[in-house]
Amino acid sequence: MAVLLNSVPPMTSLSTDHARKPQTPQFHSFSPKSRFSRVLASSQVALASKDAVFTLPNWRSGRTDPKNKDYRLNDAFLYLEYMVGKGHRPDVYHATQLVYDLCKSKKLRKATRVMEMIVDSGGVPDVASYNFLVSQLCKRGNVGHAMQLVEKMEDHGYPTHTVTYNSLVRGLCMLGNLNQTLLFIDKLIQKGLVPNAFTYSILLEAAYKERGAHEAMELLNDIISKGGEPNLVSYNVLLTGLCKENRTNEALSFFRELPSKGFSPNVVTYNILLRSLCREGRWDEANGLLAELVEAGLSPSLVTYNILISSLAFHGRTDNALKVLNEMSKGEFKPIAATYNPIIARLCEEKKVEEVMKCLDLMTYRDCNPNEGTYNAIAGLCKQGMVQEAFSIINSLSSKQNSSNHEFYKNVISGLCRKGNTFPAFQLLYEMTRYGFTPDSYTYSSLIRGLCMEGMLDEAMEVFGIIEESSYRADIDNFNALILGLCKSQRTDLALQIFEMMIQKGYMPNETTYTIIVEGIAHQDEKELAALVLRELHLKQVIGRNTVDRLLMQYDFEDFNG
Repeated sequence: MAVLLNSVPPMTSLSTDHARKPQTPQFHSFSPKSRFSRVLASSQVALASKDAVFTLPNWRSGRTDPKNKDYRLNDAFLYLEYMVGKGHRPDVYHATQLVYDLCKSKKLRKATRVMEMIVDSGGVPDVASYNFLVSQLCKRGNVGHAMQLVEKMEDHGYPTHTVTYNSLVRGLCMLGNLNQTLLFIDKLIQKGLVPNAFTYSILLEAAYKERGAHEAMELLNDIISKGGEPNLVSYNVLLTGLCKENRTNEALSFFRELPSKGFSPNVVTYNILLRSLCREGRWDEANGLLAELVEAGLSPSLVTYNILISSLAFHGRTDNALKVLNEMSKGEFKPIAATYNPIIARLCEEKKVEEVMKCLDLMTYRDCNPNEGTYNAIAGLCKQGMVQEAFSIINSLSSKQNSSNHEFYKNVISGLCRKGNTFPAFQLLYEMTRYGFTPDSYTYSSLIRGLCMEGMLDEAMEVFGIIEESSYRADIDNFNALILGLCKSQRTDLALQIFEMMIQKGYMPNETTYTIIVEGIAHQDEKELAALVLRELHLKQVIGRNTVDRLLMQYDFEDFNG
């Protein structure tokens, strides 16, 4: 750990790049305090009356450069904080717009602070913005901070609705503690808040994922016995749970009971059962269910067609899958890449190269562009020992793209690695290099990440040996990719060894490097140590405040003055 902290360059060296520039500094090159002073000077807001409502400087105007936008957004936040600190009241509309934009920029800590400042200054934020902020906090795993915000809002007399609490319920369920969630709901009921059908659906989904479909059914019965009123979505959730456990017959029986419970199945209900029947190859029953769907006055959806096509292809019935695809094309739905990919994957598995080419030509004719799933489907040929054929197909697709061959090849390799097809990626890379493709930093980083994702950590580290033997020299992004892969594999010890090697070789870590390591330490259940390292790195000015705020929110670190 000492190597990590001592690797930070002296603070005086951080601004050397700015010192070399002869031109006038841009607005964002000033210190935050200097920038803030400029905002105050340009705002032309009278500060005499504390009763006057002030507006914020327009952070949305100006250049569209993301970094520039971040600076303007931060300046608006600093201005708001200064004015509220002086006892002035912000325009609620502008302040809530700031909440939205801070959330979209993943600055949730500042967004929360803005909401608190609105309330502290006597403002009343609209329900939508408040619920949006709570939802965003919970989606990113910051349930504790979301609960603190809700408590603060309630202390100020701001009513909290069921929609708000549903976000908290979903957040708690995402943490995988159903018991804690049920206790939380009991407290809500004691407060007089009534759970709705959406609440029950969240609980039932969490129950079958954590404890199985049987426990979810028991929970449903308990909800109904206490006067709860689940809706069709709740029953669809239970059907999904049964089907995922391969209990298709029980799911069908449950489906037949829906009318007696007062519910008419919708297209989603039919799709859940259809997927399960098709996966098991029960085609007659699947056809019967489709007929029922039409008789009920419902129409198949895009999902319905994709289920049929992917299932037929999976079972080797590609001719039937293509017939369904053609029927679909004549109707209101336009096939997408995900529609074609299962057919292509099966044809590759069966080594039917000509049929693959015909299917790809059909995609092109119907203005459907290949995606990562398409490349991964074609990579199936590599597994059949047909690497050159796979490359030939990839090469033909390259000629039809607007981008250069280099960009296309690079994207193919990265797409394969993201889906765990790293070995075919290496095989295709070999063919690509024979045709003049030179791997770059991004390509090597993709390969390293892919190997780590597949648990081949030794092989990922060996990639550096390959790099050193070539004319290309590893860069900081390659090291970051390896360090990240090792941390995600819960091997922070190895990650720190690679970090030390990087320092010894004369590479200078960047903010991303340090952030990855802090997160790696946190994932090893060493939150106190991670917080300590984060504090030290922030004091040494190699991790910015925005990153600090994100990490504090994400891992519930105790705040610190840095």
